[in-house]
Amino acid sequence: QIFVVVVEKTEAHIDQEEQQQGDVHELLQEFEGVLGEPKGLPPHREFDHRIPLINEQHAIHVHPYRYAHFQETEIKRQVAEMLESRLIQHSKRPFSSPFLLAKKKDGTWRFCTDYRALNAATIKDRFPIPSVDDMLDELAGSRYFSKLGLRAGYHQIRLHKADIPKTAFRTHQGQYEYLVMPFGLCNTPSTFQFAMNSIFKEYLRKFFLEFFDDILIYSKSWGEHLGHLRVVLEILEANSFYIKPSKCSFVQMMVEYLGHFISHEGVKVDPRKIEAMVDWPKPTSLTQLRGFLGLTGYYRKFVKDYGTIAKPLTEMTKKGGFTWTEASEEAFGKLKEAMTTMPVLAMPRFDVLFEVHTDASDIGIGAVLVQEGRPLAYLSKALGTTRLGLSVYVKKILAVVEAVRCWRPYLLGRRFQIVTDQQPLKHLLEQRIVTPKQQKFVSKLMGFDFEIIYRPGRQNAVADALSRRTDVAELNAITGPTWTIWEEIRKAQVEDTHCQELRQSIEAGKTTAIDYELHNGLLPHRGRVYVPVSGQLREQIMQHIHDSKVGGHSGIYRTWMRIANTFFWPRQQSTVRDNIARFDDCQRTKSDSRRPSGLLQLLPVPEAIWEDITMDFIEGLPNSNGFDGVMVVVDRLTMYAHFIPITHPYTAKSIARLFVEYVMKLHGAPRSIVSDRDRIFMSSFWSEFFKLQGTKLSMSSAYHPQTDGQTEVTNRTLEQYLRCYVHQFPKRWENFLPWAEYWYNTTYHESTKMTPFELVYGRKPPTLFNYSEGSTVNDE
Repeated sequence: QIFVVVVEKTEAHIDQEEQQQGDVHELLQEFEGVLGEPKGLPPHREFDHRIPLINEQHAIHVHPYRYAHFQETEIKRQVAEMLESRLIQHSKRPFSSPFLLAKKKDGTWRFCTDYRALNAATIKDRFPIPSVDDMLDELAGSRYFSKLGLRAGYHQIRLHKADIPKTAFRTHQGQYEYLVMPFGLCNTPSTFQFAMNSIFKEYLRKFFLEFFDDILIYSKSWGEHLGHLRVVLEILEANSFYIKPSKCSFVQMMVEYLGHFISHEGVKVDPRKIEAMVDWPKPTSLTQLRGFLGLTGYYRKFVKDYGTIAKPLTEMTKKGGFTWTEASEEAFGKLKEAMTTMPVLAMPRFDVLFEVHTDASDIGIGAVLVQEGRPLAYLSKALGTTRLGLSVYVKKILAVVEAVRCWRPYLLGRRFQIVTDQQPLKHLLEQRIVTPKQQKFVSKLMGFDFEIIYRPGRQNAVADALSRRTDVAELNAITGPTWTIWEEIRKAQVEDTHCQELRQSIEAGKTTAIDYELHNGLLPHRGRVYVPVSGQLREQIMQHIHDSKVGGHSGIYRTWMRIANTFFWPRQQSTVRDNIARFDDCQRTKSDSRRPSGLLQLLPVPEAIWEDITMDFIEGLPNSNGFDGVMVVVDRLTMYAHFIPITHPYTAKSIARLFVEYVMKLHGAPRSIVSDRDRIFMSSFWSEFFKLQGTKLSMSSAYHPQTDGQTEVTNRTLEQYLRCYVHQFPKRWENFLPWAEYWYNTTYHESTKMTPFELVYGRKPPTLFNYSEGSTVNDE
């Protein structure tokens, strides 16, 4: 019987897919013109491309490059095609830029115009380019995706009549100028983004995203998606834009977009991007080992106990010491892990300048994407056999090209810096292109706005080490340190007179210092770090713990209990009380917790943990990663809680599954559940489910939700916690839910005089504020 049911479901699923494919096919047939070749020039529109010059009286003229005789036929053919398509026309203007022929992977040729001189004389357009991360935040809860690619997108936008002469180029046959927006002009990304924003402005971030010519349509249901597809195709048709079927993916449950995999489960970074460091090959020579240590050592300030971890490897660099041991293997693994986890890598910020650090060696190329001295992503790529014989200069150009291509979503449309140790490369933007290799590589950089910075090789250790790897891989992870306290406390204790006296007493064995000890150069007091009076040090600790996800913006007593678990100083509770009263977020986001009194039914006191529980639902929250509600489950005896994200509309079956996954597997089946009269609990399936489990469903009295007062209080506490952290970004509340649960369960409760964690596990919760040497706290 089970087998038959599965087969029937599979067939139904297949029928559904076939029906959906048929619906899409009919829709595309209706808009077959949008999928075809453009006929004639695109119309003039409000976003025709302009080329404003710093000096409009000065015509930019660069002599054409020489090209091989065998290329004449290809040049003639491509020019003829562009004339026939009316992309270009003959020109007699004083402007002139050279053109390039760059060979593609399939053996054909790409015709490019070298507009570097024209770009240098152009006033830059800083139209805001969307943040990749902000766009991806909008996809939460979507199940259907379609990705569209425009057919030669730039050529579907006209040049402004006054700026057509500025695009002129010369061949052996004559001089021509573009009528449409060509590839390679510095402001074309901004114009294209403005064009897409203009025609789709009504639907941006609702079901439509576009990053230049990459369009993504996302919907929560099949009916919605078909309607959204129709709207997009109608707008494209009305505005004379055309898509290329080979660049489109219709009705996908998972789609790759801007380096991420997107599905109804959420947004995931491309898994290929964590291989560069994880798969770093074991060094087999002293040179390879020094390269690896050079890379990791560059970020040693972010790695706790770096010197201790790396010691087995650094010992191998001594004369005659290159012997790989178990200790070497362990150190190698720990350093690779450190490079791929917090706090080494950082999250990209789109209001800060990007730097692309590049290098090349005999065997490969390497690059690192950097902001404010901290890495965002690594690139390491081995050179193929045909490229091993390239000159050092060309290899270093190749490293630049590959890095810019890899990180296009972060760099396109923004000014950025390229950092290299090849001094001649600094003048790449001014150099005359004379070789086919230069033509090929430089053509791929056109349209990007960057400056090349020279930095000697010894200052470019990371990119150098990456270039000497032999594996092909990329790495990109997100995290970052925000606060270190260890050295500040150590320094304060050294300078504090009271601490100096305590040190002397401890060393002399005097009983006056019996509550103190010396540990790693610090003075703990009964296992807690003693913080002397030193500037704003105590205030920093109080505010950080109060504001952190684990601190939860709690009140005075709870915050003090959490601080006292790790730190000590005299009259601590009073200083905590004085400081918390000044914290602004709490004043703005916390609401009055008083509620009107009402008639309650008394519930019996539970006899054991997780035998009697309460359950409630917080609904109507902003959509966050596909969730819009929370199921709150609380143990009535210990007040230990689980906060489970849910999506509306939910069913008895889905809630039962979540209950098993989050609660029953940890605590077993409860004896009773207290809940309000939610329709979910009224369903026969839910009742039968709990009968089978030996669970009795207790209903609260009608019109008196305070019967379940414990969960009501927990709900208000959770909502208050989330308001404190996401009041500016309400769609990100689901990211804070695990932290909210940990905070709630490790918070002191006046009624029990303990934390729920202690009551359930019989021990104090492990502190997350463990400031040992070199450690950092991540507050991302």
